[in-house]
Amino acid sequence: MFSLHGGHSSEFCDHAQSSLREMLEAAVQAGYHTFGVTEHAPRVEARFLYPNEIRLGWDVPKIVADFARYAQALSALAEEFADRLIVLKGFEIEVVPTRSYVQLMQEYRHRYEFEYMVGSVHYVDEISIDGSIEDFQRAMEAHGGLEALAVRYYQILAQMVTALRPEVVAHLDLIKLHGNQFGSLDAPVIRHAVEEALEAVREASGIIEVNTAGYRKGLGEPYPASWLVQMAHRMGIGFCFGDDSHRAEHVGFGIDKARKHLLANGVRSVTVLSRESGEVVRKTVSLD
Repeated sequence: MFSLHGGHSSEFCDHAQSSLREMLEAAVQAGYHTFGVTEHAPRVEARFLYPNEIRLGWDVPKIVADFARYAQALSALAEEFADRLIVLKGFEIEVVPTRSYVQLMQEYRHRYEFEYMVGSVHYVDEISIDGSIEDFQRAMEAHGGLEALAVRYYQILAQMVTALRPEVVAHLDLIKLHGNQFGSLDAPVIRHAVEEALEAVREASGIIEVNTAGYRKGLGEPYPASWLVQMAHRMGIGFCFGDDSHRAEHVGFGIDKARKHLLANGVRSVTVLSRESGEVVRKTVSLD
């Protein structure tokens, strides 16, 4: 069993609830072979601080310093756990600020010698679509409705993938977290934007994560939905699993359901990142 997205921990993330050591112990107990730890990259302008971070008295210098501590702590723990668990050292990118995020994320990867990146889009033109419902409504208003917002979301995802070429593309249809409450997200114009985003993923040799947080958040399915899985599979794009864990109880959650989700949509294998002789390698593993 493996996950390539998760391990968010309370030392370095305001909305996580277990220590990094507790997350790794939980991965061992869950029977993971490989566990990718991918803490959120810091947002380097105060206007992007989360409401909870502000309530806690956190600021940009703190979250930037925390990220540096995260990279150091992860390297030490990966070595400590090496005889029990392959711990991959990664981070989850942010697409803000729009004008500088590409350079920032590239600098983080180089500076802290991360082994891989998880490419995520939590903002559309610097408005959060992953936080409060009020922010999501503001994003819809700014873009002229749900359909236009969804199209723009997939355009930004394609741009991010092309610019950064992340090994893993996370929660591909995150737009549905709130968007499902306002209408359909598979209209023809949206499907066209999805196809163009998937072309970017294919060109970058990206792996699409089946993210089990969708089950936890009451969506009744993981990210991405069945029609997206089928489209990506027809295009020859590979899949991986991510538990998107933010506390120990999340580690391993929903992985078997995600496996069945892939099988039900015609996918018979997944792509695994692991480490051999100090190098990250890709492997194809059967789901049967």
